[in-house]
This record gives sequence, structure tokens and C-alpha cells, in this order.
Amino acid sequence: MSLTSDITTLLNADNTFKAAITAGAFDAVEISRPLTPGAFDTNDEIKPCALVKTGAEVNAGNKNYAVKTTLTIYLYQRSGYVALDAGLAQLYAVLHQRHSTNVWEILFENETARAWDDALNCSLAVVRYSVFRKKV
Repeated sequence: MSLTSDITTLLNADNTFKAAITAGAFDAVEISRPLTPGAFDTNDEIKPCALVKTGAEVNAGNKNYAVKTTLTIYLYQRSGYVALDAGLAQLYAVLHQRHSTNVWEILFENETARAWDDALNCSLAVVRYSVFRKKV
């Protein structure tokens, strides 16, 4: 499995995260009605959801086969920030300093907690982590 699908699966299995981000996390190109229909309600309004993306993979120093990958998670909510704030807190609890198979450590980098997405016309939060792992 890929890093994005592993993180997506992990988040969707976390009951506290799913209580806040009710539509769950998606591993997709973007949040849109054709690609992620589960992110929208019957009125085509966006539900609290997350999009998991990875960025550049760079050498992580002098360790054999070690890479650092940027993990970016976008959180969306129709209006307000209650679900986003709870989702950000749970992301930190689940991901920061996490270790797993082929992942040595996940470290929090930065977040933008209260923003707006013009394309989806909804509230937005963005959080980034660095993932140190074995290149597979």
C-alpha cells in the first residue's frame, strides 16, 4: 500500500477522528462530487472530510534507504471550524511521533487552522507532517 492509503486507512479506523470528520478521510486527487461522492450530503453540501496527500520525497540524511516525505492533510467543513478544530487535535494525537512498519517517525511541521477554500466554498484547515521512512 502507499503512504497516503495507509494514513487514510488509519484515520478512518480512528473513532474519535471519525466523530469529528464524519465523512472520513479520502485518498484522491481532490475533493469533488465525481471523485469523492461520500464527502457530500444529499443536498450536495460538503460534509466534514479530509484529503490526504503526499509531497516531495527527499533524502533523510546518511541512513541507508531513508527518505523524508511531506504529508499534507486538508480538512473541509461547510461552515464554521468546530469539526476542523477537533479533527486537527485528533490528527496530532494519532500521527505526531507515530512509528509503524517502514515508518520510523511522523513529526508535526505546521498547520493553518482557519482558512477558506474558494473552489469548494467552505471552511478549510491544512496540516503538514514529515514522515521519515524506509524507501520501498
